[in-house]
Amino acid sequence: MDANQDLVVDEQKIRKAIQSGIPLSITTFTLPHEIEMYVEQVIAEFFKQLNQERIKDYVVYCIQELTVNAKKANTKRVYFTERGLDITNPDDYKTGMLDFKEQTLNNIDHYLERQKDLGFYIKLILQVKANIIYIEVRNNVAITKMELIRIHDKISRARQYNSLEDALAQVLDDSEGAGLGILIMILMLKKIGLDEDCFDITGTEKETIARLALPLEKTRLENISVLSQAIVRNISSLPQFPENVLIVQQLTNDPNSKLSDIARQISTDPALTADLIKLVNSAHFMLSRKVESIAETVKMVGIQGIKNLLFSYGTQKILGNDSQEQKALWKHCYHVAFYAYNLARNFRKDCNILDDVYVGGILHDIGKIVFSNVNPELLKMMEKFCTEKNIPVSLLEDISAGMNHADIGAAIAEKWNFPVNLISCIRHHHDPNAADPAYRDLVDIVYLANMICLLEEGDAAFEQFDSGVLKRFGITAKQQVDIILEKLSAGFATQNRNTYLN
Repeated sequence: MDANQDLVVDEQKIRKAIQSGIPLSITTFTLPHEIEMYVEQVIAEFFKQLNQERIKDYVVYCIQELTVNAKKANTKRVYFTERGLDITNPDDYKTGMLDFKEQTLNNIDHYLERQKDLGFYIKLILQVKANIIYIEVRNNVAITKMELIRIHDKISRARQYNSLEDALAQVLDDSEGAGLGILIMILMLKKIGLDEDCFDITGTEKETIARLALPLEKTRLENISVLSQAIVRNISSLPQFPENVLIVQQLTNDPNSKLSDIARQISTDPALTADLIKLVNSAHFMLSRKVESIAETVKMVGIQGIKNLLFSYGTQKILGNDSQEQKALWKHCYHVAFYAYNLARNFRKDCNILDDVYVGGILHDIGKIVFSNVNPELLKMMEKFCTEKNIPVSLLEDISAGMNHADIGAAIAEKWNFPVNLISCIRHHHDPNAADPAYRDLVDIVYLANMICLLEEGDAAFEQFDSGVLKRFGITAKQQVDIILEKLSAGFATQNRNTYLN
């Protein structure tokens, strides 16, 4: 989300970001009043979607305090540079701060224009991940040791005050103005049941990062968990895999099975045979020639490949592909699968994970696909369940719209006895850093493929990509992602002519 575009709050985009666990980002260079108002509106909608409106005003204050401090820090760099002072030198710092406030306020337009010319930004990031609201305010100047000490001193002082009145009764150092604001912010957090541990400020060589971590309301978390478990238990419309698929799966799990045995069993079912041949001739394998027989198919993909094909094939047979909503969801999944396969092939060069990342991409959103197929009777049953358990029905609406879909999808995959690596892909495809390290590479690839698809579909921006994943792929700039997307999109358009979705 770029604040330099039209300042219209996009409710749908905010909702999608919350449901998918991807961050919302607003970047500005000068923080004018209209941006401050826009930020407040975004926060209001963000917390409204989370049913956390009771703490909205407190959070707005905290963000305003942090963004103004970031703007002031950027101004300070311009001011010190123009005066020929070294901001990291204690004596120069003391000299510069004597008249910093007066000099900059009297000529603020000049300093703001210089900040913009130098590319000094202020970036706000909002994200819900693992049932915690993360708020970050970043500015791209390194915080000095002295500044960091002063801020942590203010945070420590806040521990001794029980109220704002207590704080104001003390004589506070106002030489920089920000000290009292930070202290008030900590007291604001105390008012909503949090302490100073939920706030932190750190620095790198290029950025200063102020971070708030606000746990979602405990009762809401408990209700979401209870409701999600009940939904998985009560989806009677999701049987086990078709018998023909289960028989072949048993063979693939038998170490004594031969490829010829598996091919022979598949060939007894003409429909399964035709569908698997069509799958192997799809965009996934990118063959130079078409495979015509099931024997060739099994030989081409091997036992692990057949296992994965059966997971994706069986899932689609159960969940269906009839409604427009389902078709759109499956189209997205096959995009992600193709992109994941090619990312693995080009970035990891590990043939052992190619089939796994492909089927992980196909299945990552099965939690959403399940809800596209929920019948009215189940909804009535769940509404009754909400009433009996005193759970707000609005939570059911949130879950039906996609919230918690990763956990629900993973629970369904467990019900169908999927392997642990695929379950991990489904559960963590929006939160790759939470995955078991044993499956981190697989989850990273599916995560990145999904984010690139969301970027292509207009539902994500480069700023919303997880920086850790980008680093693990050696990606440092948006231009790299644009080039990757261009190549993947062109490849999918070419190879997808033969895919069985068409």
